[in-house]
Amino acid sequence: MTDAERRLWSLLRGRKLAGYKFRRQHPLGPFVLDFACFKYRFAVEADGGQHSESSQDLRRTRWIEAEGWQVMRFWNNEILANSRGVTETIVRAVEERAALIGLSPAPHPPNASHWAPPSPAGRGTKRQ
Repeated sequence: MTDAERRLWSLLRGRKLAGYKFRRQHPLGPFVLDFACFKYRFAVEADGGQHSESSQDLRRTRWIEAEGWQVMRFWNNEILANSRGVTETIVRAVEERAALIGLSPAPHPPNASHWAPPSPAGRGTKRQ
């Protein structure tokens, strides 16, 4: 895993992100998703510079979406520099996805009203 993938996995694993269960390196057909929220058919991909304007990535995304999944991509530098913004974007997108496919969003952790993604320094913060 890249540094960005390790960072993102530390934020997603163990239902840390608003109670959503993510899997790492989840196989789907001929591909392996970086991170997958299987219940909501939602994939998160961490991309480095080698993915810039990649026709392979476009074909891959189209195939995954044709299987009923939503794919969200983030650049590695964005994950490392703005982890909070990335995780907030993922939570909103999964909640929208849940509504779109007619499923209830994940039950948030017991302190969900105070939930906030960890700060870039890795320490959690609580909203009041």
